[in-house]
Amino acid sequence: MSADFPEYLDVDYTDGEGEDPADYPQLPDKIEKAIDVTKAGLEQYENPAVMWTGGKDSTLTLYFINQVAEKYGYDKPTAVFIDHYQHFDEITDFIEHWAEEWDIDLVYARNEDVGAYVDEHGLEPGDDIPVSELSEHNQHHVREILEYEDETFPFLLDTYVGNHLLKTVALNDALETHDIDGVISGVRWDEQEARADETFFSPRHDPDIYPPHDRVQPILQFDESDVWGVFWNYVVPDTVEAFPDDGYVPESADDLPDGVEQDDVPISPKYFAGFRSLGSEVSTEKTTDEPAWLQDLDNTTERAGRAQDKEDLMERLRDLGYM
Repeated sequence: MSADFPEYLDVDYTDGEGEDPADYPQLPDKIEKAIDVTKAGLEQYENPAVMWTGGKDSTLTLYFINQVAEKYGYDKPTAVFIDHYQHFDEITDFIEHWAEEWDIDLVYARNEDVGAYVDEHGLEPGDDIPVSELSEHNQHHVREILEYEDETFPFLLDTYVGNHLLKTVALNDALETHDIDGVISGVRWDEQEARADETFFSPRHDPDIYPPHDRVQPILQFDESDVWGVFWNYVVPDTVEAFPDDGYVPESADDLPDGVEQDDVPISPKYFAGFRSLGSEVSTEKTTDEPAWLQDLDNTTERAGRAQDKEDLMERLRDLGYM
C-alpha cells in the first residue's frame, strides 16, 4: 500500500455526519447521492474493492458501481466475497452467476488456517477448535486482540471469536494481500445501531488493527424499503430485458412477468423464500414465507432472523474491522 496513505486522497470524512435517511426524502435524492459517492470512490482510490455478500445491500452497491464505471469509463473494482465456510449454497451460486453476468473479478477471502483444521478433522458447525492448533497469526488475534482466554472456541460464525476469525481476519488479510486502499461497502444507517454514526467516507487507518484503508459507503442513506423500491423500479428493469420499464413488484417467485425467470433477477433466491437478512446457514432463519420486500418492514426488525449474540457484539466487532 502507498506509503503516504491517506495523503493522496481528497475526500470529506465528515460527509454524512449527523444525517439519517430522512435527509434524503425521495428515491432520486438517495440515488443521486449514491452515484456521487460511488464516483468519488472510483476516482479517489488507487486500488478499491467492493465487499459483496450476495445480500441486497451489497448487490445494490455493486449495481451502482457497474453503472458509474460504465458511464465514466472507470475500471470495475474487484469484488471480495468473505467465505466463512457456513454459507447457504444459494448464496455462492448467486454471486458466481452475477459476477459472470456483470464481468466482475471475484476473489474469495478465507481464513484458510481455520478452514484447513476444520477439513482435516471433519468438523461440523458448533464443534470446538483448540486455540493452540491455530497459526501464530490467528492465535495473536484470539489472545492479544480479542483477549479470549478459553482453550477452545466453537466453529460458529455468529460468535465473538468465530466472527472475528472467519470474517474480520479473512477480510483484513485480503486487504493486505491485494493492497486495497478503499473498501466500498453496502452498510446502511438504519440497519444496525452500531452503523448509525457512519459517514460516506470512513477512515480505518490504525495499522495495529487492520491494513490502513477507507470505507466508502454509498447507500448509507437508504432504509430497507428504499432498497427494495430501487431494486424493483430501477435495478431489475434496467438489468432484465423482459421486465416492465415502469417496474413491477412480484408477490412470489412464480409471480414474475412473462419471459422472466428467477435466475434472471439480480436478487438472491433466499429473499424470495422469505429470508429478510442473510447470514450463515447455521444461524439465520426466516420467520415467514413471504418474500422479504412484502414483509412488515416498518414494524419488525430486519435482522431478527440473525443470531442475536453477534448482533449484541456488533459495535466491538466493528472496532476490530468488521463491516
